[in-house]
Amino acid sequence: MYKPGKEKATRAEFRCPDPACNPYLAFAVMLAAGLKGIEEKYELPAPVEEDIFHMTPAEREARDIESLPGSLDEAVAETEGSELVREALGDHIFEKFIANKKIEWDTYRKHVSQYELDRYLAIL
Repeated sequence: MYKPGKEKATRAEFRCPDPACNPYLAFAVMLAAGLKGIEEKYELPAPVEEDIFHMTPAEREARDIESLPGSLDEAVAETEGSELVREALGDHIFEKFIANKKIEWDTYRKHVSQYELDRYLAIL
C-alpha cells in the first residue's frame, strides 16, 4: 500500500498462496499476472485494510472481493481454464501440473477421515 512520505516502507502482501505450494510455479504465475496487469493497464482496486473474514458476503460483493476456491477440486477447475497460467508455465508443465493435482484430489476425496469413522461407523 502506498503512503505518501513512507515510500521506503511501502510493501505489498499477497497471502493467498498455500504455504505448501511450489514457490517457483506460484511466483512465475504471480509475476505473469502482474506483468499482464501492467501491460494491459489494469486499474488497481482500492486497498483492503479490514479483515475480510469479518465482512458479510454482501459487504465483500460490494467491494468486488471474490472468494478463493473452497477445495482443491474447485481450484484445479479454475486453473484449468486459465490461459494466463498456461502461458506462464508453458503447455508441458501446465498439463502435468493439472494432471498431478487431479490425482491428488482423487486420492484425497477417497480417503476415509477420522471424522467419518467417528460419525458414521457407529450407525452401520
